[in-house]
Amino acid sequence: MTKRSFIMQAALGALMGVPIGAQAMAATTPKPPSFHVEITGKGKPMILIPGFASSGKTWDSTVAHYKDQYECHVLTLAGFAGEPRIEAPFLETVRKDLAAYIRDNKMNKPVIVGHSLGGVLALWLAEREPDLVGPLVIVDSLPFLAAIMNPDATAESVKAQAEQMRKMYSGPPTEQTEKMGEMAVKAMVTSPADFEMIMGWSRKSDRVAMGDAIYDMMTTDLRGDLDKIASPTLVLGTWIAYKQYATREEVEKNFRTQYAKLKNYDFVLSDKARHFVMLDDPDGFFQALDRFLGVR
Repeated sequence: MTKRSFIMQAALGALMGVPIGAQAMAATTPKPPSFHVEITGKGKPMILIPGFASSGKTWDSTVAHYKDQYECHVLTLAGFAGEPRIEAPFLETVRKDLAAYIRDNKMNKPVIVGHSLGGVLALWLAEREPDLVGPLVIVDSLPFLAAIMNPDATAESVKAQAEQMRKMYSGPPTEQTEKMGEMAVKAMVTSPADFEMIMGWSRKSDRVAMGDAIYDMMTTDLRGDLDKIASPTLVLGTWIAYKQYATREEVEKNFRTQYAKLKNYDFVLSDKARHFVMLDDPDGFFQALDRFLGVR
């Protein structure tokens, strides 16, 4: 396996082909919401968006840490971890619904925390609605996923590959795809208990929803409009899962190249955590967030 193919496989969410129980809805079923929300705590609003095929429980320790200072709105996205799926387009629908949710609840510039796919949503929302959101925390996410594989890629040039990925994710699981998924998830988290938890979320996720989400992630390039973001931003990155294939310097260069047009951001590259930073290195995660948010 090449350096780039391994990094792409890990970045794509590592969950291809695992078995799930969710089924397509009947045509007469009312349209499901594009995300489920659980609210905990009091104070300034904070919206926490998990990643691909993940549950809002990704953020349990984060909610415990901030619930006395923030009202935490924890999302689980449609089609993931047992939630009913929505029709495509996935990312655009969630982005629009999230903007409406902020307005409907009269939130004043909420903090938006997004992991992986959730980070893509946070960036896209901040580009399109710069006056609506407050500080951004982007956890191990890039504005254009496909550029990991090919720095010269464009949203148009990767459409055929993205469609192949959608079909692979949406199709019936095979022994090969299950093994590939397990290998990739093991690269994303250290604890065996956390690995089993993440795999459990994936098994409950809808395969069509997973395919739609991966297609959108691969064909959404946010790099060109990053200069429209008005919010101060913290970008947290990781690299140790890829150290056999890429140096720390190479990974940091990739992050900084992709975020080149973002005007006001801090960058922290973890030397301890894999992709699920909040699970692998909670001390380092909260130290970075507390400093960025001014929490004592």
